[in-house]
Amino acid sequence: MATTTPRPLDIAGSGFAILQTDLHAHPDTYLASTPETVFWGYLPCESDAPRARVTSGSVITVDTLSHEGLMDDQGRDPVPFFASYGVPASAVLADAQDLASSSFPHEAGVAGPHVVTGPIAVTGARPGDLLAITVLSLSPRVPYGMVSARHGFGALPGEMPQTDGTSMTFATAEAGTTRPDGTSGWGRMQVDAADPGRGSIRFPLRPFLGVMGVAVSGGTRPHSVPPGMHGGNLDVSLLGVGSTLYLPVQVEDALVYVGDPHFAQGDGEVALTAFEASLRATLRLEIVPGGAEQRPGNGRVSPFAETSELLIPIGLDPDLDEAMSNCVRCALDLLQTDYGIDRHLAMAYLSAAGDFAVSQVVDRVKGVHGVIRKSDFAAVTHRPRH
Repeated sequence: MATTTPRPLDIAGSGFAILQTDLHAHPDTYLASTPETVFWGYLPCESDAPRARVTSGSVITVDTLSHEGLMDDQGRDPVPFFASYGVPASAVLADAQDLASSSFPHEAGVAGPHVVTGPIAVTGARPGDLLAITVLSLSPRVPYGMVSARHGFGALPGEMPQTDGTSMTFATAEAGTTRPDGTSGWGRMQVDAADPGRGSIRFPLRPFLGVMGVAVSGGTRPHSVPPGMHGGNLDVSLLGVGSTLYLPVQVEDALVYVGDPHFAQGDGEVALTAFEASLRATLRLEIVPGGAEQRPGNGRVSPFAETSELLIPIGLDPDLDEAMSNCVRCALDLLQTDYGIDRHLAMAYLSAAGDFAVSQVVDRVKGVHGVIRKSDFAAVTHRPRH
């Protein structure tokens, strides 16, 4: 917790409004985050009833909640927690307060930290299909959030943080002009909370949803931390506005969920979390009939993504080396399926021009994602996915 008297947070000066639950939104196009529509620490499974239902191609707006300020070691009360950093009670989301004060069970140290909203049934989705989640917009619901580190987790467990218990860093957000990549706004961290004159670190805001997934089969809810073929806690920072994530459907109607909102994250997410803060997301949900069955890997189909400019293969495994291998296999599958490229030629191309980055090393199952420029294949016949 902060140990000095904080300066009051300038909400108006941030350029962002506080986006409380939209009580006037139509239920067919908006899903609020309430104790009845969220899961905390676990992900939906086949036996969970949908909280909303849409048809393929529908657009839905979903409120997501950051877990910061809700955790037991933070007092499970976001009002006094954020007050210690200068945030007025009026700027704390009511749905965060409702969840924290409810009897919603959360097993500290057992369940994951993530709050996810859903599931959303996409009528007609079947195993063998792909479910495409396109991110149309992401709006900050508050102009502040946290980065947390805990012993036993992160890239340097037992070494960082250098203090006992949890290390929490408060960060603020401010609106700004749009950059060439379409993102806008800045995050700030004070160098010394006791001496504001020492200045602050400024970095670009690049909002995205760390958790986007589909339900797994059966009646056991997966832990929210490790990602998998169902998606879940992928933490791929490229999945911002304009991206489409493709997930192999596991159960009837897919049962989509989203959460773990970020304002920014560096590849690796080395501390444990990145800039965690609540977002309002507008998404298009589409079925790609038989899309998973068309993949060269078929039985080992993994999540992958794209933007207008990039193909983004994703590899997952507890072993980082194997996650890298799986990402390269996913890249080969994409180039073979989408462009008809022979796998040997694709491997040569990836070695010459493909980029691979560590998505995160903190979620038990590690992630690697690739960056392949679509412009490199402008002269190659493309096979549409839809």
